[in-house]
Amino acid sequence: MNYPTKVQAIRRKKAVSQCYVNLPLPLAAAIDIQPGEIVEWKVDTRYKLWLIRQRPGPKKRKKS
Repeated sequence: MNYPTKVQAIRRKKAVSQCYVNLPLPLAAAIDIQPGEIVEWKVDTRYKLWLIRQRPGPKKRKKS
């Protein structure tokens, strides 16, 4: 399963510039990523990055 994604740059005048990579919804759903999760990038080589998830906590129940 491949999802080509463009890296976006956000350049600000008085703050640090950043690059953003969007995670396509089908990919997020396939690996059960939830909005607000904390992930970490690990550099393997110049051409390979690893996206590492922290262990997710218990799912919150919706109040009825």
